Amino acid sequence: MIKSMTGYGKGEASNDLYKLKVEIKAVNHRYSDISIKIPRQISYLEDKIKKDIKKEINRGKIDVYINLEYISESDIEVKVDIPLAKAYKISLERLKNELNLVDEIRLNNILSMPEIVRTDKRDLDEDLIWNVLSEALNAALTNILNMRITEGNELKNDILEKLHNIEVSVQAIEERAPTVVLEYKEKLKERIIGILEDNIQLDEEKLLNEVAFFADKSSIDEELVRLDSHIKQFKSILNENEPIGRKLDFLIQELNREINTIGSKANDIVIPKYVVNVKSEIEKIREQIQNIE
Repeated sequence: MIKSMTGYGKGEASNDLYKLKVEIKAVNHRYSDISIKIPRQISYLEDKIKKDIKKEINRGKIDVYINLEYISESDIEVKVDIPLAKAYKISLERLKNELNLVDEIRLNNILSMPEIVRTDKRDLDEDLIWNVLSEALNAALTNILNMRITEGNELKNDILEKLHNIEVSVQAIEERAPTVVLEYKEKLKERIIGILEDNIQLDEEKLLNEVAFFADKSSIDEELVRLDSHIKQFKSILNENEPIGRKLDFLIQELNREINTIGSKANDIVIPKYVVNVKSEIEKIREQIQNIE
């Protein structure tokens, strides 16, 4: 099953105390790179989150966003720093006297000072938090995996279409290849006869030796066999139920190597046209498999 490395998933879960939202965004990347933005209060869960993600996603640049909401107001504790408030009051009275001011020092003057009133979250129940977070995370993972599978199937169909186009061009090359030597023989014979004097006989043996040398030098039989084998292997890998991106990346390089060799050895004016078609389709496939896990 092919999976795209691109996807998005969102999940939510809650209980009587907490509500958690998880968003996962993924794009293609050579390796696995997981980045998590998580509230400070539950940052200790980051390693567990990464572990669960790695079970489902093997490769890609993955950004995870986690939001925590407190449902119960009892989880919010208001703290007033009385000693600090007294210190501010004494300082304000001293300032008032030094400047000979008549203004009264009011409560709102002290409350406006930094750190007088703070709101803190009470200690979290780690088990309850993880149960809710795990549910939200699993929902987000399910959604992103479904999207990656859907896109993966689209990539597979597109790649198969391009492989078919390659096979059509390769078949045309295979049909053309045998005639290259025959045409070379006829053209060579015509050129030799054209420069020989009428009373000089054509040496058929030397002609055949030259043609044999040309046939051996320009033979692309081995490359065609390997190209056909690579295409079949490519199709087989597309049906594997595991990450295949790296395998396909290696195999596309082999396909490109074989068609380049064919282009350099063919010594023909027709075959290079098919070679260009194959290379064009290979490049399109190369771009597609960069997004396959």
